[in-house]
Amino acid sequence: MCRLLGYLGSAIQFEQLLYKPEHSLIVQAYQPREMTAGVLNVDGFGIGWYNRLNSVDPFTYKSTLPIWHDTNLPQLSRYIESGCMLGYVRSATPGMALNLSNCQPFQADRLLFIHNGYINNFRKTLYKPIRDRVNDEVYQSVQGSTDSEHIFALILNELLAFPDCPLEKALHTTLMTLTELAKEYQTSFSANLIISDGKRLVASRYAYNAFTPTLYWVKNGSYYPNAVIVASEPLFVGKWNSWKSCPKNSLLSVGENLEVQIEELL
Repeated sequence: MCRLLGYLGSAIQFEQLLYKPEHSLIVQAYQPREMTAGVLNVDGFGIGWYNRLNSVDPFTYKSTLPIWHDTNLPQLSRYIESGCMLGYVRSATPGMALNLSNCQPFQADRLLFIHNGYINNFRKTLYKPIRDRVNDEVYQSVQGSTDSEHIFALILNELLAFPDCPLEKALHTTLMTLTELAKEYQTSFSANLIISDGKRLVASRYAYNAFTPTLYWVKNGSYYPNAVIVASEPLFVGKWNSWKSCPKNSLLSVGENLEVQIEELL
């Protein structure tokens, strides 16, 4: 299981998320508290962020190194300042290649996407059915071999088919499609996801016939006023701890005004 993080709010330096919290994403890479598969996240990492001063596509920085071994990241994280950021540390599913093509976040135009979870026996179950569901443009855009990128492909396919479709609806439809396919091909999956267009965050905590990984959120938490953070595990604890567990089988969306809405998935 990987660990993921999404931030939306007032612009801050990325080091405030990666290094300052007592249980930061870097600490979660080598000392996670709530992983259900594996003990370390050593198979690479990635960060993605938006520059709100212009309309350019988001930026990403990825590596196949464990996040604590990357000597460039401490300096880079002091330089990057943004109001919308995603972070991810990877624990690769056995059989999935360790290369940059399989490192998250995945990007398509203005969208960034990260996934914590798996599709059980992916290559033998839903690999081809998912590819059969997407149009040629999306099919050709898939560069890696992970189940995560193929889930993203389903979302992109929905958004291309219905350009005015909200991210929440596209994610909802994708999860229902995965559920139908998992039933048909007698497999299971878990899908804790975060997707962003730079203005909003949309996340899911969802699983079919599998354990549901943890997902938490906090608004205006310690040292992060005017912000919402979504993460696999709380970044900080103590008397100011106000993290809330996202309900199982639900969507969480954070709007531009930082309003948090939670929708149950049936």
